Amino acid sequence: MIQQQRQRIEAAVTDMIDDMDKTHLRKMQNEMHLCAAKCCQDGTSSVDSVQRCVDRCSAPMTRAQNYVQHELGEFQGRLQRCVMQCNDDVKVKMPPNPNEDQIAKYTDQFERCAIQCVDKHVGLIPGMMKTMKAVLSKGPESIPQV
Repeated sequence: MIQQQRQRIEAAVTDMIDDMDKTHLRKMQNEMHLCAAKCCQDGTSSVDSVQRCVDRCSAPMTRAQNYVQHELGEFQGRLQRCVMQCNDDVKVKMPPNPNEDQIAKYTDQFERCAIQCVDKHVGLIPGMMKTMKAVLSKGPESIPQV
């Protein structure tokens, strides 16, 4: 059952990343490569100058990727804390030497709690995605440094 929940959250996050890539990140990546190609067309510039130009071109994309990764990390951390709280709550209730029936009962309680965590966090994804898209659509300058 826990494996199904893990797959469910992974699928939801993957769908979000794919959408974010198609709607925002891919365009930025295209602009980055076009900009870098222009840097390389200048046959009179020094190697260092061309590299600085390429670095400037890649900065917005790097900033956007770092922002998205940071937000996903925060999301994952919140989900993990929720599941750990379920684990802690069950550990406190479990007797020192539980029998098989008690183990089954507490395992079921943990799983139900973990499913609630997944339900809650899957429900947060659309809002998180809306916020990230709003930040990305304002342009590279408005993306927070993380």
